[in-house]
Amino acid sequence: MTKHVLLNNIEHKDLRVSTRKSAEYGDANPFVLTFPTEFGDIQREYPILIHKNPETGEFQSLALLGFEQGENLFLDSEGWQASYVPAVVDRGPFLIGFQNREFEGELRQEPVIHVDMDDPRVDVADGQRVFLEHGGNSPYIERISAMLQAIHSGIEISKTMFAAYDSLGLIESVSIEIELRPGQKHKLEGYYTITEERLAALADEDVVRLHRAGFLQGAYLIIASMNNMKKLINMKRARLS
Repeated sequence: MTKHVLLNNIEHKDLRVSTRKSAEYGDANPFVLTFPTEFGDIQREYPILIHKNPETGEFQSLALLGFEQGENLFLDSEGWQASYVPAVVDRGPFLIGFQNREFEGELRQEPVIHVDMDDPRVDVADGQRVFLEHGGNSPYIERISAMLQAIHSGIEISKTMFAAYDSLGLIESVSIEIELRPGQKHKLEGYYTITEERLAALADEDVVRLHRAGFLQGAYLIIASMNNMKKLINMKRARLS
């Protein structure tokens, strides 16, 4: 169950939220959505794979965290073991919403923060304060606000960016077979990546167009992120042993 309500400093003046990462909070997942607005941080820790949303047919990017259902190799009893936590996880029980406001006689949709009051991280005694004791936003909620804005921007950028990659034939299906221990293999199928060969062979005008749109770096970051696959395999092998 969820109970999304508009966050405000009157009803929620004493609200505290746990920032701990754990399976009980739903953090034990092998994949999590990621966005171009955080690729620079994501590619230093996680492989980035592409999948096609079955409902919309649009390509989306995923950070790979494990190889099996319910597995997150970056999560242990001490919390999240990486220097950067994907924004969709780190935002906790907060999400962005929109509210109509009148500005100079014109109705505009402005982003606002909602909180899921049924989330188990909400109202934890030793959690982070959302609002300061004597009013005003806490540094924690200011960081969450910036994160939500980055997610919102990232969703919009993703649509245009992957459409551009697709139109240039840069997205190709990938099947990854991993040997976790002698005789035990695991396959990742149904995913996509950026083909480095086609990217390198692009016409100059296409390269310039991608660069000016801010999409060229994203393609190279996706490619570079696959170097993290070996690290993830070693983490899995360590768990198995």
